[in-house]
Amino acid sequence: MNKSISCGLFHSVALKSNGNLECWGSNQSNQCDPVYKTFTDVISVSCGKYHSVALRSDGTLECWGNNTENQCDSVYKTFTNIINVACGAYHSVALKSDGTIECWGNKYDYQCDPVYKTFTNVIYVACGENHSVALRTDGTIECWGNNELNQCDPVYKMFTGVIDVVCGEYHSVALKSDGNLECWGSNRKHQCDLVYKSFTNIIDINCGGCHSVALQDTGTIECWGNNTRNQCDSVYKTFTNIKLPHTDYILK
Repeated sequence: MNKSISCGLFHSVALKSNGNLECWGSNQSNQCDPVYKTFTDVISVSCGKYHSVALRSDGTLECWGNNTENQCDSVYKTFTNIINVACGAYHSVALKSDGTIECWGNKYDYQCDPVYKTFTNVIYVACGENHSVALRTDGTIECWGNNELNQCDPVYKMFTGVIDVVCGEYHSVALKSDGNLECWGSNRKHQCDLVYKSFTNIIDINCGGCHSVALQDTGTIECWGNNTRNQCDSVYKTFTNIKLPHTDYILK
């Protein structure tokens, strides 16, 4: 799914209807370096902690912000035919039109382990803090990067019928075609509390750092995970008629 707005740790980027960008927030690590004003024909943006990546209509990329971990290594300028891009904290992943992947940035936690070069028929990519997930056309997923908190626990290899996937800081959530969920990774903040297995008829999902939210086809939502800052305050149970998502990017 191409994104028109994305947030890093201390900055945000918005895509305008004319293909230009706006950026605001901290510029301490060049997150809002005015170079972004020179980019045109942008169709999607994604932010890491201190860097951002813009996808242009011709399938090329632009990158700006902090480069201490090679987040903006000029290797990205060699990539073509890109159709989707996602950013982790200090790395980025780009999906090409042929279903293969490119990865650049921090490699200390295996975020760019060359195993990703073996993945084919990929239709969507998502990134956590230091791990990444790829969704394939057959509804299976691949995962690589740091596994210290079970972000890449091989349990994901058992999941089938997946149509969407999102990542939190150290966990991931997969939406299946039957409207049920799978969750794996860190459970230190109840990110993978088994309560998620009781949710049905899910049509959209998203993750914060240590919590997740699921939208049901009734326009109601479910939330689980860390609640130390009221991320899962039960007030959400009073919300109704939540707008249903566009599903053109979801595997059917």
